[in-house]
Amino acid sequence: MSFENEWAAAKGAAAMRLNRAPNDPGRWSPGVDLSVKQDHLGAIGHAAYELHGRLAKDGNHARMDGYEAATALSTHGFRTGAALTTVQETWGFQLRTLLHAVAHISNHLDYSVASHAKDDVEIGASLSVSKISEYFK
Repeated sequence: MSFENEWAAAKGAAAMRLNRAPNDPGRWSPGVDLSVKQDHLGAIGHAAYELHGRLAKDGNHARMDGYEAATALSTHGFRTGAALTTVQETWGFQLRTLLHAVAHISNHLDYSVASHAKDDVEIGASLSVSKISEYFK
């Protein structure tokens, strides 16, 4: 078999494997593209909210002690003081980044739950109106 034929056969086989979902009834149902339960979103959003609170409280736990130690070491001529200051600044930057990310997740999930609930109400109302309009024809 030539290289071109082998390549075409391999490419076709790969496309067939990639263009279908796994047949795992525990994780995927035929005919359903995406399924999300409101209580799952709420639980994840609540966990993100709680994590944000703990990070905000505990993330700066040793901040003041670290800066005091860095200042004292620098005052006495130790280069470790400058290094410790850099560590403290890097930790603060990373903590703020993580806090923003967790807050974004929490806020987005809160918005998603509210938005989906609103969509459900609108769909329910439009379905009931369409049933009523059948009787007026």
